[in-house]
Amino acid sequence: MQLTGAQIVIECLKEQGVDTVFGYPGGAILNVYDELYKHSEEIRHILTSHEQGAAHAADGYARATGKVGVCFATSGPGATNLVTGIATAYMDSIPIVAITCNVGVSLLGKDSFQEIDIAGITMPITKHNFIVKDVKDLADTIRKAFVIAKSGRPAPVLIDIPKDVTANKTEYQKKEIQPVVPSENVCEEDIENAVKMIKKSKKPYVFIGGGAVLSGASEEIRTFVKKVDAPVTDSLMGKGAFPGTDPLYTGMLGMHGTKTANYGVSECDLLIVLGARFSDRVTGNAKKFAKNAKILQFDIDAAEMNKNVLITDGVVGDLNVVLHKINEQLEQQSHEEWVQKIMEYKEKYPLTYHQDILTGPYIVEEIYRQTNGEAIISTEVGQHQMWAAQYYKYTKPRTLLTSGGLGTMGYGLGASLGAKMGRPDKIVVNIAGDGCFRMNMNEIATAVRHQIPVIQVVVNNHVLGMVRQWQNLFYGQRYSATVLNDAVDFVKLAEAMGAEGIKVTTKEEFAEGFKKALALGKPVVIDCQIGCDDKVWPMVAPGAAINEVFDEKDLEQRE
Repeated sequence: MQLTGAQIVIECLKEQGVDTVFGYPGGAILNVYDELYKHSEEIRHILTSHEQGAAHAADGYARATGKVGVCFATSGPGATNLVTGIATAYMDSIPIVAITCNVGVSLLGKDSFQEIDIAGITMPITKHNFIVKDVKDLADTIRKAFVIAKSGRPAPVLIDIPKDVTANKTEYQKKEIQPVVPSENVCEEDIENAVKMIKKSKKPYVFIGGGAVLSGASEEIRTFVKKVDAPVTDSLMGKGAFPGTDPLYTGMLGMHGTKTANYGVSECDLLIVLGARFSDRVTGNAKKFAKNAKILQFDIDAAEMNKNVLITDGVVGDLNVVLHKINEQLEQQSHEEWVQKIMEYKEKYPLTYHQDILTGPYIVEEIYRQTNGEAIISTEVGQHQMWAAQYYKYTKPRTLLTSGGLGTMGYGLGASLGAKMGRPDKIVVNIAGDGCFRMNMNEIATAVRHQIPVIQVVVNNHVLGMVRQWQNLFYGQRYSATVLNDAVDFVKLAEAMGAEGIKVTTKEEFAEGFKKALALGKPVVIDCQIGCDDKVWPMVAPGAAINEVFDEKDLEQRE
């Protein structure tokens, strides 16, 4: 049957099982939006307040569901406003398909109104991108884009379609879409070597990264950890792949990781790395990282082997497949003495915070208590992000949505909207600092417009908290451009956008306010007033080894 390019876009999205699209219309993409209007029963469109919000929402949808997130934008500034969201997804290996439209083919390259080379701009931050200049190529291109986005190591793909291509007609034939399944191809010799290394180890430690979440390897990981009989740590992106409530779990690794995890990894003789890329925030001084250990790395991307840290051996392949093969070959190991030592560290070095006042850690713990650990938590970037990682116990994957690689302020609110659309059964809470909330707080209006009941918790210390923490510790307390002590009233802002606004200053008020927010079933903003000098502890100074981790008590003793 003959269809226009715009009709083909919608039909291909339906083929892929897309039920939600996030976007913002404009001249170049009008044909697509006109067609979308006719299919509103099948594909729900969420009109965000800004294209960046649309990209983050598609990303949050993908992280929360495991499906490909989709966003739309028009040409020129509409397309460029997606860039930060696409880069955020790229750095964390999140599958999204961004569909932009451009000026007509005959106007390309002529500095036409709202023309921009979005394919050129996004080349470094996409797995692949396409410019479709012939409507005959459109259906196959869209199908390819979805396969590329979710196969192997996932990542964003962009499709740019000139406006006349969306109007032109061609023959369209519906296709049954085959699921993308991970390759079973893994080098058997590498598996055997890995098993031998594990058997020889006396002090193994398991380190879990974001790849463990993306591969859906949680069950295999649990089996593997019990077989190896080893303590477990994770990265920010690996949260929930192994339950934070398990006795073998020792907290996060790295700059704001626990003393237990940082000491343990520094003392182990074998570090088994499951889908982590050795970010600088994890390793600290890479030359001193896990210096007593052989390193065994499992990753789907061979390019991550020996990139930041030299490894002893590795297995390239989908983590779920790799672990299944290893679990079949590996006999039960026992490391009672080593595990006991790490458990003693856990008792000796618990996470602590000031109990007498309202603080970030208390806020996160109270959210955990009231949601029974079952919520999806999204965050912005900074101190509140670290507190959300430290004090909420994630027991399932895809329950912490946060910008790990790019560190994007303004990410969390858009992501929470996407997560709630993808998982309407879940309580979704975005935890933000006041600086981050200001970046994209206009998406509260989006939540109200579409009746998306997310809870926005603003940890409001009237400063750029994490930057101030560094200024306090390493820059002689020169607080350059980090003080936000002005007259902005988040409660009034929330109310002006149609949401509920609640201001709290004490622990009791927060507990009551959050309880109220859960019961309301509508968008709520809770403005939590905390001290400007609360810090994230423990901490590793930039450039230091992770076993040089220190906390508030250590700092007081030094002084």
